[in-house]
Formats: sequence, C-alpha cells, structure tokens
Amino acid sequence: MHPQRNPLFLLFHRYVPSVTAYHGPRFTVIESGKRVATPLLLVLIAVEATDIVFAVDSIPAIFAITLDPFIVYTSNIFAILGLRALYFVLAGVMDRFHLLRYGLALILVFVGLKMILTLRAARPTISSLPPKHSPIPCYASYIHAGTGPL
Repeated sequence: MHPQRNPLFLLFHRYVPSVTAYHGPRFTVIESGKRVATPLLLVLIAVEATDIVFAVDSIPAIFAITLDPFIVYTSNIFAILGLRALYFVLAGVMDRFHLLRYGLALILVFVGLKMILTLRAARPTISSLPPKHSPIPCYASYIHAGTGPL
C-alpha cells in the first residue's frame, strides 16, 4: 500500500496540521506562527498503535495462563511499555537463539492444550462424572473431604 493512501495517514492529515518534510529529530515545528506535525510524529503514532495492537492481541494468551485481572492488566501495560525496547535488544543477538522456534512451538502447544482442556472442563458436572459403580467416586470423595480410606 502506498503510504499516502494509508487510512491512518489520511486520518492523521485530516485532523492534524502537518508538513511533508522531516525536521531532524523533531515531532513538531512552528511554521508561519502555527505548530505543525512532522512525518516523524506520524511514525511515532504508527509504532505506538502497533504496540497497542500486539498488547491487545496477547490478551487470549494471558487468559490461558491466569484469570487474575491484576496480572492481565499489568502484563498488557508492560507489553506496551517494553515490546519495542525488547525487540531492539533481541534483534542484535537473534543469531544466538537457534532453538527459539522450538521453544515457541512448545509454549504454543501448551497454551493451546490448556485452552482446549479448559473448554472441556466447562461441561456440565453430570456428564463428566465417572460411572456409578466405579471406585473413582469413592476415592474422589475421600480426596475432597481431606480424609483417606480408614
């Protein structure tokens, strides 16, 4: 997609007065007595929007690990704050992570299995009970009551 046809680019230029030339490391400059944005501000907004998209995208993975809202919120905040910085740190040493794809595959399998098992555990209780004459209900009742067979 051509940058000038990008929806974010068009929305930015509709609501924010801007110039087309970069002015060094400055996000805004004053031209004709008005403060206007440089393309660098648009780049910053695009990068931050990407951080937010990745943080929101990670919510299902967090819920596969925990249902505690504190952990969900703080992990997303740290994801937004640290993803970009961590990316630049890891980009320089990526050649040392030759087993990374296997580790990520293992983590994704674990998360997927946990989500599947959680869905399976959400069945009605009566359908998940063992048959009436099996010894499992007796042992389960001992475990639940905190006592063992006498």
